Amino acid sequence: MDEMRHAGMGALVHDQGVAFRVWAPNANEVRLIGDFNQWSETTTPMEREENGYWYADVPAAKGGHGYKYLIRTDDGDLTRIDPYALAVTNSVGHGIVVPRHGGASDFVMKPWNGLVIYEMHVGTFHRPDDADVGTFNDAIGKLDHLKRLGVNAVQIMPAMEFAGDLSWGYNPAHIFAIESSYGGPDAFRAFINAAHEAQIAVILDVVYNHFGPSDLDLWRFDGPGEEGKGGIYFYNDWRSDTPWGDTRPDYGRAEVRQFIRDNALFWLEEYGIDGLRFDMTLYIRTVKGDEGDNGDALEDGWSLMRWINEEVQERFPGRITIAEDLRGKAAITAPAAEGGAGFGAQWDAAFVHPVREALIAPDDAHRSMAAVAAALCQSYNDDPFRRVIYTESHDEVANGKARVVHEIAPGDPSHWAAQKRSTLGAALMLTAPGIPMLFQGQEFLQGEWFQDTVPLDWDQSEDFHGIVRLYRDLIRLRINQKGVSTGLTGRHIAVTRADEVHKVIAFRRWHEGGPGDEVMVVANFSHEPRAAYRIGFPETGRWTLRFNSDWKGYSDDFADYPSSDVDAVEEHLDDLPASAEIGIGSYSVLVFSKDR
Repeated sequence: MDEMRHAGMGALVHDQGVAFRVWAPNANEVRLIGDFNQWSETTTPMEREENGYWYADVPAAKGGHGYKYLIRTDDGDLTRIDPYALAVTNSVGHGIVVPRHGGASDFVMKPWNGLVIYEMHVGTFHRPDDADVGTFNDAIGKLDHLKRLGVNAVQIMPAMEFAGDLSWGYNPAHIFAIESSYGGPDAFRAFINAAHEAQIAVILDVVYNHFGPSDLDLWRFDGPGEEGKGGIYFYNDWRSDTPWGDTRPDYGRAEVRQFIRDNALFWLEEYGIDGLRFDMTLYIRTVKGDEGDNGDALEDGWSLMRWINEEVQERFPGRITIAEDLRGKAAITAPAAEGGAGFGAQWDAAFVHPVREALIAPDDAHRSMAAVAAALCQSYNDDPFRRVIYTESHDEVANGKARVVHEIAPGDPSHWAAQKRSTLGAALMLTAPGIPMLFQGQEFLQGEWFQDTVPLDWDQSEDFHGIVRLYRDLIRLRINQKGVSTGLTGRHIAVTRADEVHKVIAFRRWHEGGPGDEVMVVANFSHEPRAAYRIGFPETGRWTLRFNSDWKGYSDDFADYPSSDVDAVEEHLDDLPASAEIGIGSYSVLVFSKDR
């Protein structure tokens, strides 16, 4: 009989019914209850297997049936939702049997040096007026906007079942089940298919540094834990404590490690998504985030991340895993074979903080060009595409902080300085080496701060259609759509000017060098425009102005300051062999390159 058992966890749909397997080592008995037995507590017992697992094969069960486990313990009976449930009615309801389909797709994500990511919160990205929350189907309706913008990857904030219908998503109750208020598994699959048809990759945010803490059936799943803690899925000592609750998974327990590993691989296997973004890995590899205390380190958490990343790289080459660690630790993106965690990229605090500070400061004198230069040149493992760079993310526009336009001019995204300096930041992000990321609505000056109850104001995409075009034009340069800005896809950067007096930054970007490759970027962080401002260029000849953020076509409030193509002459400057005079407007960015 053992040879006939189906491998795997949760509800395993097969031709003759559905097999079920659950881990409950402290149970005296486990029974299945569900639609297939009229929710009877007596008719479908499960058989004990080795190491605390329980199994039953139910011919009467089929896809769509609801089910739960009845777990009998010394402390009483417990009814629990399957930890591996692929769908639930809601976070406190019951599991639903879902057949697996697999996520095979012909779609191939762009190389990392060509990615432009758009961070999306499904519940607020596109919410119809008569709805309480946006869904994946609603989001599909705005994919054309993203495609026109030039975005080629969306990063979905956590969409696993959470408590209630409104949430950021960082409180997962059932990590295999797509949030029911977003439309569940079918809607997620439809969204992925639509995104791939639009040539947009899908990256999913996953949360393994804690679970819940509310509506959490994993808590004391088969009985009380030690010292009043959470039981078999969690640390049952001081290591359980996190900034979000007492629910850190036990990374040292084989079954819990397998549970998390299975979940990470599940999204790539079953849905065919293109990458994962791991929430706050600092609290997977440490307890309190104190890297100076060796006793605070969680080696089991580190080895778990490395194990997952090794499997992803081996089984899904080209897919990306991204860490939110924010400590500038090169080992996060170092190869697992060299003792690193093996992530493909990490969010870069060394870019966002100094750049935002330079954008938001009310006084030009407080804008540090040295700090901006350092932010531009940051790299991990000698590869700048190991970092994700941004001026706005869900963290940077909430928790006491707000959108860049709101920080500059509270409540008035149309304010001249808000438009100018937010787009100055966008131009830096999209011309610096790294993987750029926008936060939803940034491209049409969405203001204030992020709240899961407030949808994007899509009217602003029309009100500020010129700003949307500015982002589009920048993205086209960033991905070298016209073949004149190859340098923006290269690893190389040299900051050639960091003028603290005039508040001007100039930098050279290149891939291999030469016409059609070399790009020069000039950014003015001053309210004062600069006329006849001489800077160095990599070679003599005509340098074509590809982008001017002060163009009036982007906003009627912009000055259209005279900026044009330049002819660089053989006059050394800024450690470069040629130079030319440029004109640049207030808080503006110019991008030059040579024709092939």
